[in-house]
Amino acid sequence: MTVAQTIEAKLRQGLAPESLTVIDESHRHVGHAGHRPGGESHFRVEIVSAQFAGKSRVERQRMIHALLAEELTGPIHALSLSTQTPDEKIP
Repeated sequence: MTVAQTIEAKLRQGLAPESLTVIDESHRHVGHAGHRPGGESHFRVEIVSAQFAGKSRVERQRMIHALLAEELTGPIHALSLSTQTPDEKIP
């Protein structure tokens, strides 16, 4: 399983998102710290989940970081997050 697939599986299981997009942006960071040949180091996640309701931006990020704790200590060097509830979702 790739890192992107692991991220998607863990977030789907932990947050039951209405929508989830995991984008490997490693190619944009060639020559920067944490970049590895073959990518799978820098990711952007766009997620819409009802479980974010009533939570601040920081609380939402902490929820995701808790689910991805193992990956954040290893293969993930950078993680950019866009977190929304279904009510906040931009059409």
